[in-house]
Amino acid sequence: MRTKSKKTDTLLAHAGRDPDKNFGVVNPPVYHASTIISRTVAEYEASGRNRYNQVTYGRHGTPTSMAFEEAVAAIEGGYRAVAFCSGAAACFASILAYVKTGDHLLMVDTTYGPVRGFCTGFLKRFGVETIFYDPLIGAGIEALIRPNTAAIYMESPGSLTFEVQDVPAIVAVAKARGIPTLLDNTWAAPLFFKPLAFGVDVDIISATKYTVGHSDAMMGVAVCTEESFLRVRNSATEIGNAAAPDDCYLALRGLRTAGVRLRQHQQHGIALATYLSQRPEVERVMHPALPDDPGHALWRRDFTGASGLFGLTLKKGTSKKAVAAMLDGLELYGMGASWGGFESLILPTHPETLRTATTWDSGPALRIHAGLEDIDDLIADLDSGFARLNAAR
Repeated sequence: MRTKSKKTDTLLAHAGRDPDKNFGVVNPPVYHASTIISRTVAEYEASGRNRYNQVTYGRHGTPTSMAFEEAVAAIEGGYRAVAFCSGAAACFASILAYVKTGDHLLMVDTTYGPVRGFCTGFLKRFGVETIFYDPLIGAGIEALIRPNTAAIYMESPGSLTFEVQDVPAIVAVAKARGIPTLLDNTWAAPLFFKPLAFGVDVDIISATKYTVGHSDAMMGVAVCTEESFLRVRNSATEIGNAAAPDDCYLALRGLRTAGVRLRQHQQHGIALATYLSQRPEVERVMHPALPDDPGHALWRRDFTGASGLFGLTLKKGTSKKAVAAMLDGLELYGMGASWGGFESLILPTHPETLRTATTWDSGPALRIHAGLEDIDDLIADLDSGFARLNAAR
């Protein structure tokens, strides 16, 4: 369904839909497809030349995956998008679109753990050198650029510790040197940050999180400029990556309510972060929407809101036994590795094991995803957890 509006909430409800093509069905249905039949030799030969613009083979896209890609591209302000079977797959294929043996990749030190592993494992084995850089480097990244620097990769806010990068400063340096930029936008998508509007070339989102929104599907998507689209699309094709139609359907369905969900995730996240910042057991809360957060000024400049994911550190000397006593008895916070669903989550994290360009020295770290439960119940559950923590000291 086409709409002249550029307002995000309207696009969330209408982008990627065309009931006229689907017998009046409101949300595009699931198309399970591998083989697509051509009626003539000429039509079959044309399909091979036009595989990214029409349905030609299941792995290259179905009406369901194409509707999802169209919707996300419209919401993110991109030329076109590429759907993947997971957020990690979207990250990996987007990087592979730009690097080859002998190249140099600049990777933010706070990147998602599997991306770090991909760089230090897979890419290293194939002769690509990755240099990790301080997320707060800004325009100073120019000093790290080499003649063979193939791409600069950002994630803002950073995984686990939520540093906000100066994206415009880094992009300005990259563009002056003709270097493409990629950014993991999962924390803010699909509502609060639009990387392509800041000059980023590839906007990467783990749609598993807020896009799906219900913790029941694995999805990734890379939103591209016109210049970057074929590179990323071909990269996905060359490694045989394809998003399952059922998962694309769930992501499309989740997308329709992402606006209202994310606003409540934001409200609950800020409320929990404010509460935790006042607890004597807490050393620091890492949430860029808090006024005293080091990244708050950049967040206010570049973002239109905050999601429900943030971190905190407990006071140094807090024992592992005390942390376990706190977390093990929580009733409303699950301990699970993902986030972005309707349910609240909490995890112990270890940023010190995932840093090479920077150092991390703090008490025990936790990551919280604020779900959609009643905020008073969420705070009461944490109150009980802190009581157990103090009793176990």
